[in-house]
Amino acid sequence: MAERAEVAGRADTGEPSESGAPSDEAGHEDAGAAGPDDDADENAAEDAGEPGTGEPHADDLDAEDLDPDDLADDTELELALEALLLVVDSPVDEGSLATTLNQTPSRIRQTLNRMSLAYTADRRGIDLRRVGEGWRFYTRDRYAPYVEKLLLDGQRARLTRATLETLAVVAYRQPVTRARVAAVRGVNCDGVLRTLLTRGLVEEAGTEEQTGGTLFRTTELFLERLGLSSVQDLPPLAPLLPDIDAIDDLDG
Repeated sequence: MAERAEVAGRADTGEPSESGAPSDEAGHEDAGAAGPDDDADENAAEDAGEPGTGEPHADDLDAEDLDPDDLADDTELELALEALLLVVDSPVDEGSLATTLNQTPSRIRQTLNRMSLAYTADRRGIDLRRVGEGWRFYTRDRYAPYVEKLLLDGQRARLTRATLETLAVVAYRQPVTRARVAAVRGVNCDGVLRTLLTRGLVEEAGTEEQTGGTLFRTTELFLERLGLSSVQDLPPLAPLLPDIDAIDDLDG
């Protein structure tokens, strides 16, 4: 009888039995009593969203569920704009950003200008610029050597001198024909123009009415690479080539 009482006591307390393994009979009984209720609570929590929180899963949110009031705070709007601008491959205009964030273009414009000034004032490694018709993040100029070293590892895909000269003529005289470019440089430019077309720095812009020759102009990519808003921002060329207007007298 004493031995039976001792075994019963061990079963109630969960102490190790003579075999060295703890007795779990009482544990099974307790789990069996609470199990159905716990499962029901857990399933209810999962149906509501995050387990045990009643909050919706982030994956369940659709674009239609986004509330414009969530970005009423200026800081929240700045953070949202940062997230968008970090993933774009080309400058994005204010209208597209405004549509995405359900905000007015004027508020987007004011916020972007404020962010740009703040990045400059804080001397951050990245710079927010308006280039062409859109906004994009750029690395700050003073850190360009480090960026180039990391990305290019000393192997720069530079444009040749002939290509740069041709690109300069197109930039300052656009729209301009192939013959006029050749007249400025004094050599045939067909191959160089094909290179510029392939790299996306130059594009065709119709034909010249008098000669029927194809006209060429620079692209948005050209402005982006130079960090310019328009070709009007190019530095003055007259001090370097005072006779450039004489080219207009050449026949195409």
